[in-house]
Amino acid sequence: MDKTQFPFAAIVGQEKMKKALLLNLINPRIGGLLIKGEKGTAKSTIVRAAAQLLPELNVIELPLGATEDKVVGTLDIEQAIKKGEKKFEAGILAKADNNILYVDEVNLLEDHIVDILLDVAAMGVNTVEREGISYSHPSRFILIGTMNPEEGDLRPQLLDRFGLTLDVIGESDVESRIEIMKRRLAFEADPEQLINDYAEEQNKLTRIILKAREKLADITCPENLYELIAKLSVNVGVDGHRADIIILKTAITLACYYQKNEVSDSDIYEAAELVLPHRLHRLPFDEKELSADKLREMIYNINNTLALN
Repeated sequence: MDKTQFPFAAIVGQEKMKKALLLNLINPRIGGLLIKGEKGTAKSTIVRAAAQLLPELNVIELPLGATEDKVVGTLDIEQAIKKGEKKFEAGILAKADNNILYVDEVNLLEDHIVDILLDVAAMGVNTVEREGISYSHPSRFILIGTMNPEEGDLRPQLLDRFGLTLDVIGESDVESRIEIMKRRLAFEADPEQLINDYAEEQNKLTRIILKAREKLADITCPENLYELIAKLSVNVGVDGHRADIIILKTAITLACYYQKNEVSDSDIYEAAELVLPHRLHRLPFDEKELSADKLREMIYNINNTLALN
């Protein structure tokens, strides 16, 4: 992968998106991130820039129109029959193992490729079967998808597989927009210089990720916060238990990111804002999202209820 990319630390604004990516780098078990937004909001730039923070991490792109063989890999049947040897040619899912699997315009993926992604994301293993011969390999990746909602919706089955989701819009602050232009032109004129200018901040972010990873196994979560998560999921009406588990994982990761020793209710709120909106039931033609203010109100009310018990 070309490591001469626009540096993550030089990106102006989009703080929520940047933090959501950092959380996935700290704890890939969160389950990835879906970024929804209009064109020109630096979605792809930020995803590719995030990989620069960990030297061993690469962005493996799954292009639209990729064939099944290109995605899952191929088996040489003739070699297997004649010599009894399994000759496997790695596909995208093999290359994505322990990396970021990036799908731009993920909502436009063909259905059968979506089905493959669902299976592998759930199992962490890719299995290729041809003519009664099978080959399996690990495929655990951070699934990052970007999409423009104006171009169509994402299948509910795949939508639920993304641990976190958020909507992004262009910066409305004039000074921020000016700074975006300046940094972009500076990068185009002399990429190495801009990379050097932000090297210290990049290294600081890398240290934050590595330090947070070290704390993951030691973070505690008070019992009352388990109840808060459960009541929150029940009150918003999500299906199943995946939301509860991902809120907990994300809250633990946030506590690590903030270098705390235990999860607090503020971590639960911040996690829920990323985990719940894409899991809510909507009536036809109802495009309303769960607003941050509404979510904060719900958590406040649940906290009061718990305090009274």
